[in-house]
Amino acid sequence: MPLLLREIALNLDEDEALLSEKVGQELGISPESLIKLSIVRRGIDARRKSRILRVFNVEFEVADEDALLRRHAGHPRLQKIEPRLRPSIAPLKQPWRVVVVGMGPAGLFAAWRLARSGAEVTVVERGRRVETRVPDIRRFRSEGIFDPDSNIAFGEGGAGTFSDGKLTTRVKHPWHRQVLQILVDCGAPEDILIDAKPHVGTDRLRLVLIRFRQMLINLGVTIRYETRLDGLKVKAGRVTAGILGNGEELPCDSLVLACGHSARDTYEMLQASGVAMEAKPFAVGVRVEHPAELINAIQYGHARHPHLPTAEYALTWNDPQTGRGVYSFCMCPGGEVVVASSEPGGMVVNGMSYLRRDGDLSNSALVVAVRPEDFDAQDALAGMRFQRRWEQQAFRLGGGDFHAPAQNLLNFLGRGKGPLCSSCRPGVREADLSDGLPMAVTTGLRRALPHFDRRMRGFITAEATLVGIETRTSAPLRILRGANGQSVSHAGLFPAGEGAGYAGGIMSAALDGITIGEHIISSVPTGSYR
Repeated sequence: MPLLLREIALNLDEDEALLSEKVGQELGISPESLIKLSIVRRGIDARRKSRILRVFNVEFEVADEDALLRRHAGHPRLQKIEPRLRPSIAPLKQPWRVVVVGMGPAGLFAAWRLARSGAEVTVVERGRRVETRVPDIRRFRSEGIFDPDSNIAFGEGGAGTFSDGKLTTRVKHPWHRQVLQILVDCGAPEDILIDAKPHVGTDRLRLVLIRFRQMLINLGVTIRYETRLDGLKVKAGRVTAGILGNGEELPCDSLVLACGHSARDTYEMLQASGVAMEAKPFAVGVRVEHPAELINAIQYGHARHPHLPTAEYALTWNDPQTGRGVYSFCMCPGGEVVVASSEPGGMVVNGMSYLRRDGDLSNSALVVAVRPEDFDAQDALAGMRFQRRWEQQAFRLGGGDFHAPAQNLLNFLGRGKGPLCSSCRPGVREADLSDGLPMAVTTGLRRALPHFDRRMRGFITAEATLVGIETRTSAPLRILRGANGQSVSHAGLFPAGEGAGYAGGIMSAALDGITIGEHIISSVPTGSYR
């Protein structure tokens, strides 16, 4: 049975080939006695910039593991590895028709899980397949030609297709390892299986999506692009069909709603249909861009090093005067700021990175918590209307042609002037961002930034540019569901993922999709139902 030794450290100039020697030295055995040594996790310890370490967990076998364990009884970082049990996939008790709405991570993995158990699955996606979506977005970024049905929010893979492709999550789930392995099988780099902070990158995600699609088709899943859900057919309190944009009724025994956090017409339809929802908090702010080498120098003390990834950061501060959290979000090392608008006349920005993260600039959202009382939440859509109001204001501030309003960081703080340097396309226009943000957000950012600079000396600089507006940090509402995964108001309707208010990122959305798939499988009755 394999053994695990955690936290084996190498300095920046040491090769990974030395791991066997390091393990042998610590355990008092020869490196040659280690069998099948492999890295199972790796990360960076940059707490001491004068001695940055690469830290590894390794698995290995030895001829007499019991003797080794006895000799090192009480070793805090050495343990025996119990066999990993793969979650089981039981077949459905009877034929079952499922409509899955949305091809983001939640929808894709729900469809996969259901098809593996034999469900008859049809996936509907309002946007286009990724091969068409990429040139649509490329045209938008170069020419400013916006397509409301094919953009960074809508299309195969959802908004995550044009993101940093982070796969970190705090969710503990039995399918976590299997999700990573499925992504690797579909073309993601094998490094995601061992990296402490795995990511795929927007360029590799596109390949993964094409192979994932083929995997679904091989499982018998039907996929319909450019198909929007416009209504629900309900009989005796149960959803029996999805009503499509062309008026067609698509019969189902269960409907998975994984629409993403930007499907505002879907939210409006759900409210009109009486589906139980509630407004919830989210956050609003801007993107901040710094030179990547500056962030590297702040975090590592090195502008570049071959054994160091492009530096990340995570900043948080709670405003004692207001109780509002201010924090960085979705940090994109060596990435780009992108216009992620999903409606004409609205400006939304987000961040994305390629697999290599080798761009000249690094960016992150800097956002301030927004509460339901900030947008007078008399109904579930109040937060959505609040988002739209400020997105439209930012659109006007940027000139009305999908150029993003931007301001030098020093200028925003009233400390001087500086140039605008941004990766955002089609471009940016200089503006006073306080005119495009809620007052509470402007105030929160201005109070928090000096605290962030004390955490990362040099964060406040004339080399930094703020780009607005970031409003889609999470869904502005939650579609209420019970412990069985079903809507509390509509049996047979299963809200899933980030757009339903139950996830925050690619990995947690994928896991939530699998959870919903398993709820459906366990809900299928024995015997005839239809």
